[in-house]
Amino acid sequence: MGKRRRVAERRRTHRPAVIGGMVAVVVGGAGLAGYVLYGGGAAAEDRTSSTAASGDGKPKVRTGPLSATEVTTATRTFLTSWQQGRVAQAAAVTSDTEAATKLLTGYTKDAHLKDVTLTPGTPTGAKVPFAVKATVSYKGKSKPLSYDSSLTVVRNTTTGKPQVDWHAAVVHPDLKDGDTLVTGESGNPPVKAVDRDGGEITTAKYPSLGSVLDGLREKYGKKAGGKAGVELQVVRGEESKKDKLSDKTLLELSKGTPGTVKTTLSPALQAAAEAQVAKRAQSSVVVLRPSTGEILAVANANKGFNVAFQGSLAPGSTMKVVTSSLLIEKGLASADKPHPCPKYFTYGGWKFQNDDKFSIKGGTFKASFARSCNTAFISQAPKLENDSLTKQAQQVFGLSMNDWAVGVPTFDGSVPVQSQAQMAASLIGQGAVRMNPLNMASVSATVESGVFRQPYLVSPDVDGRTLAKASRTMSSGTLSQLRELMAYTAAYGTAAEAMQGVYGNVGAKTGSAEVDGQKKPNGWFTAYRGDLAAAGVVQAGGHGGDTAGPIVAALLKMGS
Repeated sequence: MGKRRRVAERRRTHRPAVIGGMVAVVVGGAGLAGYVLYGGGAAAEDRTSSTAASGDGKPKVRTGPLSATEVTTATRTFLTSWQQGRVAQAAAVTSDTEAATKLLTGYTKDAHLKDVTLTPGTPTGAKVPFAVKATVSYKGKSKPLSYDSSLTVVRNTTTGKPQVDWHAAVVHPDLKDGDTLVTGESGNPPVKAVDRDGGEITTAKYPSLGSVLDGLREKYGKKAGGKAGVELQVVRGEESKKDKLSDKTLLELSKGTPGTVKTTLSPALQAAAEAQVAKRAQSSVVVLRPSTGEILAVANANKGFNVAFQGSLAPGSTMKVVTSSLLIEKGLASADKPHPCPKYFTYGGWKFQNDDKFSIKGGTFKASFARSCNTAFISQAPKLENDSLTKQAQQVFGLSMNDWAVGVPTFDGSVPVQSQAQMAASLIGQGAVRMNPLNMASVSATVESGVFRQPYLVSPDVDGRTLAKASRTMSSGTLSQLRELMAYTAAYGTAAEAMQGVYGNVGAKTGSAEVDGQKKPNGWFTAYRGDLAAAGVVQAGGHGGDTAGPIVAALLKMGS
């Protein structure tokens, strides 16, 4: 049997690289060049390798890193089968046959894509990029479509065989698992979004606003009076909807008639925000008007996901603004009174420390806030209830209620009730606390104005929606001290370097949030100047004063 198999394999290598009169896959790039893309190639190789047996007589399962041959074999089998419309064969070489079958079937039947050509590129380890060219054809209308994607080959832990690690993004990078591609008359007519001055908002002008425009269309497409066109769209599944992701247009076959939606965005601030995030990878920023809640700018370095509105990240020490208001209200801290800032403090079995293990002897709470002393806050945990911070965030700052009606999808912050060490960690913006720049800009706006005003991108007058409200405000004494803390930090604390040249009624707070498996922390900065409030984050950037601080300060300098 072994000899016959070898003969068969030798014969197979001399067959031409043509199936059914066409080349199976356009071969390109190192690692795949020279391989003939035959259906069943992976199976043939796997049958050969599975003949070996272990000492107990059972077939030996291959383990360890994938070889270059295994990567290219799985890749060519998958891409060849997909291109030729052999869905079952393509799905069989993935880690999720059912999900792959459903999406690849829909690629033809629902998305109406034909004449598909898949061109693999140069592998990087087990990851293989590939280019896609196809034609979208629907009811007599056709347009070409091209895009880049990638796949990763992994080893099946049970069989040892190489297979494509299945995710919807393999089919198109804008797909999340559970999403589908659909071509047809759009459910939502297009919209023409304009800024506060009436200028049209486009992604060509403002690259960060793609997801914002998607959200505006989903919310106001039908209400704005437009007419739907025929499009290829990403239609979101249940998981994406939970994450508040909007449907996304990939290609227009025929244009609809847009309705107009006016936003609160400032063209000058939006352009400046775009320029700022372009300077730093993984940065995001939001600018608000505290007196109204109007969102004046939102920008992200990463255009694929709106971290500024929908991110869910530990805010680090910027959360100390909320915690400070709680401690002052409860009489556990006062700006100019002595406050402990030891090198360590243990609570709930965790030993907490400050950055570089510093301590402040005989210092005030204002000094601890300005230097961002962790233990000054952790040391008060034994005197608080488990839900104290949660209530403060909800009742005073309007956070963690999931009730904001901004006009586009947002994540409204999360401050869950915690106990023991996790509760203590929450006081310094770690543990299970999650925020984004929109949330933290709102925190600064609340301090500046003295009252929570829900941020919004589209005026509630447009559709009569009700904006979220906080159930109470801080006392005048608490508010005065909180402003003093933030002003002192902007002038003399960790925010001072970034805030140089930002004059007037100012306040700021820096933050650094540790993330498991990440060498550098996420850097945060939240601040206000007059009737402007802003917050930003630079993921894996380092200290907030050095990373997000200059972005926020540059926008505040534009004045109110």
